[in-house]
Amino acid sequence: MRVLQIVPSIALVYGGPSQMVLGLSSALAQQGVDVTIVTTNANGDAGQPPLDVPLRVPVREGDYTVWYFPCSWRRYKFSGELLSWLWQHAGDFDVAHIHALFSPLSTLAAKVARWRGLPYVLRPLGTLDPADLRKKKFLKQLYGWGLERGNLAGAARVHFTTAQEARVSRRFGTNTTDAIVPLGVELPALDPDVAAQPRAFVQQQLQVPSDRPLVLFLSRIEPKKGLDILIPALEELCRRDLDFHLVLAGSNPQDPQYEDNIRRQVEHSVLAERTTMPGFVRGNLKVALLQAADVFALFSYYENFGIAVAEAMAAGTAVAISRGVYIWEEVEQAQAGWVSSADVLAATDVLTQALSHPEECDWRGAKGRVYARQHFSWEAIAASTQQIYQDAITSQTTSQRDRPW
Repeated sequence: MRVLQIVPSIALVYGGPSQMVLGLSSALAQQGVDVTIVTTNANGDAGQPPLDVPLRVPVREGDYTVWYFPCSWRRYKFSGELLSWLWQHAGDFDVAHIHALFSPLSTLAAKVARWRGLPYVLRPLGTLDPADLRKKKFLKQLYGWGLERGNLAGAARVHFTTAQEARVSRRFGTNTTDAIVPLGVELPALDPDVAAQPRAFVQQQLQVPSDRPLVLFLSRIEPKKGLDILIPALEELCRRDLDFHLVLAGSNPQDPQYEDNIRRQVEHSVLAERTTMPGFVRGNLKVALLQAADVFALFSYYENFGIAVAEAMAAGTAVAISRGVYIWEEVEQAQAGWVSSADVLAATDVLTQALSHPEECDWRGAKGRVYARQHFSWEAIAASTQQIYQDAITSQTTSQRDRPW
């Protein structure tokens, strides 16, 4: 099977949803699928230089190939050269997996795929969520009805990562064939000395206290992540004399002003003495934080999956999340943590439960680890995705055979 992954960018600055394509491609390749990624060298729209990668040539990455094309419209990660390449090479592939809607590159790529007879799977990345559609509402309505409606109708499958995402997503009047496959999680192996004592490593790197429960927020710092819920909830816990230390890890190079506002808010809060903000973390420190934390907290208003939550579960850490994080049903099924509504009172309540019962945190963390191994392994997800691709190819063949001409 020859699979083409189309994604506007795979740069770290755009977070987990874009990076997920790399994990999926590697897992598919390990199962014998011929995978090619086409993308741009876009690397943020806040003054960052583009990715330093070879352009217009195939780059071998492990078992799969990446083609990078120059981004000619940085804010929207657009490349006319990529679309031209797609027009010429669409016939070289059996199926395409297009990641993102409301992105000019993905929108036009889907149209090219239809014109060239290449069956495609669409992954919306949460862009069909009513909460997301309220941003620039008028323009998105025009864009959705005028451009994405046809792409949704023409998709062989629409790939949602949770049942909740599928339930709430708008289709702009079309009937779609949906497939629900979660994202994969594979935490990198820690260095042996770090793996032996992850909490000690975190203490050494971040100078966090050793005698307090550790609350971890590890995600992109942006308004939808519910920091206006988490921070007041933890401030209330301070007033109740509950002991803890918060590590608020993450960044937002796309909106550094919001990140600065959060930092100033914490510095002028009762949380100042109980909070460490290390910025973006990766490698040993990221994995050690996930393993060392007593509870992982994320009270997003909406989140089509919640890859950081799945990573915390894989690390064996109990989670406290809102129902705006659409993986919440899986968390409840696994008994991997606490789930609440996205408001300060509810978040305060579940965090109080978590920090008051450390033994239950351990129990729920262990349950989450088992669930993650069974359901979020790349091996299982690659197998499910291959079935989606085969169904897409079959449906396209059947459609062509049934045409009266």
